[in-house]
Amino acid sequence: MSLPHLANPAGRYRTMRLIRSFEELALEWVRSGLVVGGTHPYSGQEAVAVGVCAALDPADRLTSTHRGHGHVLAKGADPGRLLAELLGRVGGLNGGRGGSMHAADFSLGILGANGIVGAGAPIAVGAAWAARRRGEPAVVASFFGDGALNQGVLLESLNLASIWRAPVVFVCENNGYATTLPAASAVGGSACGRAAAFGIPAETVDGMDVEAVRAAAERAVERARTGGGPSFLECLTYRFEAHHTMERRFRLAYRTAEEVASWRERDPLATGLPEAAAIDLEVAELLAAAAEFALSSAEPDPATATDHLYASGLRPRSGAAL
Repeated sequence: MSLPHLANPAGRYRTMRLIRSFEELALEWVRSGLVVGGTHPYSGQEAVAVGVCAALDPADRLTSTHRGHGHVLAKGADPGRLLAELLGRVGGLNGGRGGSMHAADFSLGILGANGIVGAGAPIAVGAAWAARRRGEPAVVASFFGDGALNQGVLLESLNLASIWRAPVVFVCENNGYATTLPAASAVGGSACGRAAAFGIPAETVDGMDVEAVRAAAERAVERARTGGGPSFLECLTYRFEAHHTMERRFRLAYRTAEEVASWRERDPLATGLPEAAAIDLEVAELLAAAAEFALSSAEPDPATATDHLYASGLRPRSGAAL
């Protein structure tokens, strides 16, 4: 059973609009000082998160990145609780302790965003291996950017996934830049070539087209679910905003206005869906309620600052020595 909110074109557009509007609100809150530390905006890349998650079942899982709001919302997280997480409030997905780069919701299979480049990949492989050991049909999608292509941990994860035939779909969101470094000057060979070296089927897809991403993701998920092992998708996309909101203060100039404008002409939200205007109003109302929830959520009690630093209640697996 696929995710109900992404089961049709209207639902997919609605979720892309939610992600875009969420990021626009988050930008406002960063500028006003409500969100401390800033965010990594996902605007422009919505088709990747929504297209991939449209191929997943509710019991499937994902690992995310520092630019993870889109993935978390696409899998079905409550926008009010995600906003509260950005504010560091107790009503947040993780009680305000994770913030923008570490949001998670295990009940939805969201194993966490991650501030370390490429660090979600080994978690995804481990989760997929564990699910298969338990006899579960779950698939794990692992998102990462082109900046992770040269990280050893990603290459090790590709190798293990291939050896174990783990049900993982590796999703490279190639937006052309690792922070400010053009991918063309940083990646020897190609993204898909990384996967091919480990015997993993790979394909490049238009990451600005949600239906193209969904079709490719469905093929990869079906392969994983039926025992065919991992797959690799390179989604060619583009972030419309800065790498990080702090970038505006530094006034970095590594992209031309013409380049950004040309990509904006391919905005994934420009779908021409007849009901788009009505959906936009619905999303605006939803986000207004989400903002009210987040702003009314309580600040954390300083006395609880050391809670959750250590695991508790752990039980050793059968046969392990105490």
